[in-house]
Amino acid sequence: MRATRRQALVAGAGAMLVAGPAAADAAPRRVVSLNACLDAILVHVADRRQIVALSHYAREPVGSTISEVAKTLPFTWETAEEVIALRPDLVLTSRHSALATRNALGRMNIQTELFSVPDSVAASLDQVREVARLVGRPARGQALIARIEAAIAAAAPSPGSAPLTALIYQPNGFAAGRGTLMDEMMTRAGFQNVAARYGLGKWGNVPVERLLADPPQVLLSGVPVRGSRTWADRVMRHPALKSLSGRMVQAQLEEKLLYCGGPVLIQTAAALARARRTALEALT
Repeated sequence: MRATRRQALVAGAGAMLVAGPAAADAAPRRVVSLNACLDAILVHVADRRQIVALSHYAREPVGSTISEVAKTLPFTWETAEEVIALRPDLVLTSRHSALATRNALGRMNIQTELFSVPDSVAASLDQVREVARLVGRPARGQALIARIEAAIAAAAPSPGSAPLTALIYQPNGFAAGRGTLMDEMMTRAGFQNVAARYGLGKWGNVPVERLLADPPQVLLSGVPVRGSRTWADRVMRHPALKSLSGRMVQAQLEEKLLYCGGPVLIQTAAALARARRTALEALT
């Protein structure tokens, strides 16, 4: 019995030694990302040598949280010719990625993984976990998830604190409603998203007249790109809103914190917590 058990243990140890290098060899060596949000996850979980190219959006400092790192890595404009020439063995895409490129990659039998836009923190963490698994670095994914969860927990208000009513505009001018990732992040940071009381579903515009008649305590928006005037910026700058001084506080968050989940949520959580503290000081 003892000899048999010893033999089994030795055999099992040998299998583990074989599986380790084999698993590492099985990890993709040439990974391309065609989506800014997937770019942010990829640079956190993959080896640098695995990343063949990011999307061109990753280099934009206004919209990307990894712009400095992205400048040290190759990028594509998302054309099929560019991507195929890179000889990738894994391409990360989203439903916003060019359909023609996705179809071309499929015809070339290049492994392509399609991701949706996450509408919850749980869905966003699942994406981190999946990207890390795909590139053969699941432990890094779990470590990143732990950091995200810790940041969100740190941004939570004290137990028993009353939420501040709020409305948030994305840089594209649409207010985020129920069932969006930003809605959940607002809730976790101590805000009550009141988009529904203006008749919004997931997304929509709220006229200034509605804000004047029934203002939230906090009006949040993304900082507009220099030289541009978005719907959100027009609303935030509307002179009529001055009449709400003392009743409604305005605050802006960096645009790059409002688009993506994954590691971006670490900074988003902290920014929302700061906005809440600032609003509380202004309203008391």
